[in-house]
Amino acid sequence: MLFNTKYHINMKLADWARSEGIDYKTAYRWFRDGILPHPTIQLPTGTILVQNPEKATDTKKTALYARVSSSDQKDDLDRQLSRLVTYATSHKLDVVESITEIGSGLNGKRPKLIGLLKRSDIDVIVVEHRDRLTRFGFEYLQASLAASDRKILVLEESELTSDLVKDMIDVLTSFCARLYGQRSARNKAKKIVKDLEKEKDLNPITNE
Repeated sequence: MLFNTKYHINMKLADWARSEGIDYKTAYRWFRDGILPHPTIQLPTGTILVQNPEKATDTKKTALYARVSSSDQKDDLDRQLSRLVTYATSHKLDVVESITEIGSGLNGKRPKLIGLLKRSDIDVIVVEHRDRLTRFGFEYLQASLAASDRKILVLEESELTSDLVKDMIDVLTSFCARLYGQRSARNKAKKIVKDLEKEKDLNPITNE
């Protein structure tokens, strides 16, 4: 998803949303919440117009990257991107690309992320949690980008528990498939995770 900078003055919000590949309801919600990435004006008739964007204070080309693990989390994906847009707008980052992707954090073959990492014209990649970028090897990606004077900006350092459980099930499914066959592998993996959660509840960790 690309946030263009070559706009006609007084472009209607619906036209702007269409040009960016964004659903109008999403664009309107961003306008209503004050997080649309460009200045707007609402006429007395109710028509919302997108004006020429303000000049960013940070000239580094920035990309936003949002990811969820499965297609049933699309609403979470939308909210995640909204939070990234809010941050970028408040810090006046020069956002030139906004990317959303569905796939496990363990999947090393996510085409959109790979394409983003290859782009030398992107100076900063903004993610909400490091887990959104990758479950393992974050520091390697960080060091690799730093070698070419690029960086990853993480808004929240805390770990995503929900994604961690799903990733654990994916790993265990792979091992169980080798031991018991593909048909029952995922059910066995879920049972293992459930048993571990029960054990944690029965034996809570204390600082004593």
